[in-house]
Amino acid sequence: MTIRRPTSADEQVLRRTALRVGLQTAASVAITVVGLAAVAVFVVLQNQHHDDDQLMDTAITRVDVSDPPAGTWVVVRRNGDQVATPGLPAGLPDARELNTVEGTGVGTTTDVIAAGREFRVDTQPMRGGVIQAMLDLSADHAERARLLVAFAVSGIAGLVVAAAVGVWLARRAVAPMASALALQRRFVADAGHELRTPLTLLSTRAQMIRRSVRQGAAQDTLRSDVDGLVQDAHQLTDILDDLLLAADPREMVDRELVDLPAVAEQAVDSARPLADERGVHLSCVLDAAPPSVVGARASLRRAMIALLDNAIRHAGGEVRLTVGTVGRHAVIDVADDGPGLDPALVPTLFERFATASVDGRGGPHRRYGLGLALVS
Repeated sequence: MTIRRPTSADEQVLRRTALRVGLQTAASVAITVVGLAAVAVFVVLQNQHHDDDQLMDTAITRVDVSDPPAGTWVVVRRNGDQVATPGLPAGLPDARELNTVEGTGVGTTTDVIAAGREFRVDTQPMRGGVIQAMLDLSADHAERARLLVAFAVSGIAGLVVAAAVGVWLARRAVAPMASALALQRRFVADAGHELRTPLTLLSTRAQMIRRSVRQGAAQDTLRSDVDGLVQDAHQLTDILDDLLLAADPREMVDRELVDLPAVAEQAVDSARPLADERGVHLSCVLDAAPPSVVGARASLRRAMIALLDNAIRHAGGEVRLTVGTVGRHAVIDVADDGPGLDPALVPTLFERFATASVDGRGGPHRRYGLGLALVS
């Protein structure tokens, strides 16, 4: 025995959709973070350059070789003499710029590498000579590095959070879509199964009529079979109307007083050709006081026909439908003399798509696991 369960193709598609939305959200956040980081770094660079220029202007204006601003060194060349701030880094001053400004009288500002560090060098002419201020840019570089690390750490954390939140929100957003897809598949499956049984009964009756015509059956017999065929066609139309009504959320199924014995006899008459074809004796037994109930006539008839169809396919030779009462409840009992139920199937008997591979009369046949679930 094998139990078939529904696959979760829709769930997998929606899961992938949610993941894709989450990744797109993370990508959007990443682009935003990179853009903000670029703007922030640009602003910091501008401020650093402005502060450096002010600091070097102060150093040049003061012309104080012995006590320049912190992080700066000053060199003054005048009348062939050159005085420098103590502790001048190796490789400084920039003699070439000193010579150039001294010869041209036009100030310059350049960045040079000395002793493994970067320095901003501002060389300006002065009365009787030239002055050069040098600023160590290591502090600026360290500040930018800290800023970039902070952006990287916060950006990565933000991406992870954004991806997780994006996936979570996407799943919440597509949850109604999952429900809609599930409802759509359920309706298609239900409609297909609901139409399968009456169409089978209709086809069986039509085949019996064709057989009777070929055998030259009496007109009264043919008329009775044709009337049954027309009645089955009308019942099929009622089923279609009931299904369309169920699919329309704006409509409500009309409930009426239903003559349950009459509906039971109609269901038995519809299922009788299938029973005759399989050699099964089909009977309908009514209690002394058959009840009427409030419900939907077409739905009740469909439930009875589904039960009869299931019983006929598993019967040894007899199926009996009984309509009676237990207390204040109406009871429809369908019994067959087949092999009975496998106890392992009882817990899942009324679940959708939970079926067993069984051998019915005439060999194996495909079962979809919807009949009893719809009856339930």
